[in-house]
Amino acid sequence: MIRLSSSFVRTLREDPADAEVASHKLLVRAGYIRRSAAGVYTWLPLGLKVLRKVEQIVREEQDGIGGQEVLFSALQPREPYERTGRWEEYGSTLFRLQDRRQDDYLLAPTHEEAFTLTVKDLFSSYKDLPTMLYQVQSKYRDEARPRAGLLRTREFIMKDAYSFDVTDEGLDASYEKQRGAYQRTFERLGLPIVICQADAGAMGGSRSEEFLHPTAVGEDTFVVSDGGYAANVEAVTTVAPPALDEAAIGALPAMHLEDTPGASTIAALTDHSNQAFPGRGPVAENGEWTRYEMLKHLVYLLTLPDGSTEPLVIAVPGDREVDPKRLETALAPAVAAPFTDADFAKHPVLKKGFIGPEGLGLESESGIRYLVDPRVVPGSAWVAGAGEQDKHVYDLVYGRDFTADGTIEAAEVRDGDPAPDGSGPLRLTRGMEMGHIFQLGRKYAEALDLKVLDENGKAVVVTMGSYGIGVTRAVAALAELYHDEKGLAWPRRLAPADVHIMATGKGQEIFEEAERIATELEAQGLEVLYDDRPKVSPGVKFKDAELLGMPTSVVVGRGLATGVVEVRDRATGEVREVSPQEVVDAVLAESRRA
Repeated sequence: MIRLSSSFVRTLREDPADAEVASHKLLVRAGYIRRSAAGVYTWLPLGLKVLRKVEQIVREEQDGIGGQEVLFSALQPREPYERTGRWEEYGSTLFRLQDRRQDDYLLAPTHEEAFTLTVKDLFSSYKDLPTMLYQVQSKYRDEARPRAGLLRTREFIMKDAYSFDVTDEGLDASYEKQRGAYQRTFERLGLPIVICQADAGAMGGSRSEEFLHPTAVGEDTFVVSDGGYAANVEAVTTVAPPALDEAAIGALPAMHLEDTPGASTIAALTDHSNQAFPGRGPVAENGEWTRYEMLKHLVYLLTLPDGSTEPLVIAVPGDREVDPKRLETALAPAVAAPFTDADFAKHPVLKKGFIGPEGLGLESESGIRYLVDPRVVPGSAWVAGAGEQDKHVYDLVYGRDFTADGTIEAAEVRDGDPAPDGSGPLRLTRGMEMGHIFQLGRKYAEALDLKVLDENGKAVVVTMGSYGIGVTRAVAALAELYHDEKGLAWPRRLAPADVHIMATGKGQEIFEEAERIATELEAQGLEVLYDDRPKVSPGVKFKDAELLGMPTSVVVGRGLATGVVEVRDRATGEVREVSPQEVVDAVLAESRRA
């Protein structure tokens, strides 16, 4: 039994000053967590109970598909991460440190290397596989801007699991097992989930899916279509227009240089085109020039993992902006920053405001890498900078007048864009990443030389899968989902206690009856939170009960004199009066319905 008179629980009436979202405000105010530093939180007794219940559901589903739990140290040596390339790839998000002998270590953001090396140490034959291992453990990432309480932190608890198979078919089977376990896990937690195609990022590998919880406070943007397509915006592939063949390209008007005074922006260039060449726009039915035809060139300075830098020019249709997350994903592990005036001064071929494809490309004299949006296809005609002040080139045709080093998926995705699978227009929505599963393949096994002998005695590289769930983030997501203006409202399966007993009066008989009810409910197997504080007003106890969020409350107060106590349902607000003799059965019935 949790007795509030002696428990390490203190509630707050005011929201913490740095809190932006409901889960952050309420978990702190209710005494579930406390801030230790930016992005670092202490779990207090009630919060820890919720956390452990989430962990238990996760563990049960992992155990149910044959997962075996292990626990690695958060402190890991540099060498394995260097062999896989992630010591550099993680960049500034990695916590690095040295011991007294100046040996390098890190606080692990994930544990692919540790799992791989452990299996390598212990298994040597195809007969040992498949196997699936998991842990529930703290991870560390040096977030530049930790925010929103538990939603974006530097230290967090994650379940990470890894499958090891001999064949690709075995990996497919392990992946599907985990996929099903994830669906069951989030269903049991009561978190609605959309499974989205995703980019593997620094994890590497082939197939990758995110489990996103739709919520307005989510930091991820994903898309869905009525036909069932769902993907993170970073993973959306552009539906490009059809390319023209050589004969069709040859029939297009020749490119021509035009004066465009002051047209250094897409908007100004569009206005100038409609004034100087009315009715000649190649896309709109009425011949109007639109921003789409104005090929926008953006210039970035890339910082590579080894610290070196190089310029990059990206061309996108002028009606689109570059999405920073899509750009980051497309260029990883390199990091891109917009060109500064000083950068432009070092590269005179790039005339700010009038940049075009002339002189760009790795095969050009400048050697500046040049990538274009997938909509820039052979035969597509554009207006682009001429590389000279106040001049642009019209009817500039890709594949005839210019080419690029490749394409890049960096432009923003919009509502109404076609789904890549043809299932209809896309709709953008916000979500919170709760889980991510990857088919890693043989990337880590090859880097760390994880092999086993096959049926013919030949050494073969093991293929791997990686499967993560954000456990602490799940607690925050649940708090976002299960609350109202008064406080938290936990579902029974996750609440710190099944029932909250309140003694709201001064008479000894009230406290004695509340004690009896609490003791009997505990004897029936329920978890009980008993507010036995003797000098706290009923109003404060009611507010605390609403804030703390147990699914059922029992109020023993003035009504006891007339033979009634109150049973309150936190989710619905329903209040029922029952006799003291009936209250235990009434609460037990409530708990069974849940």
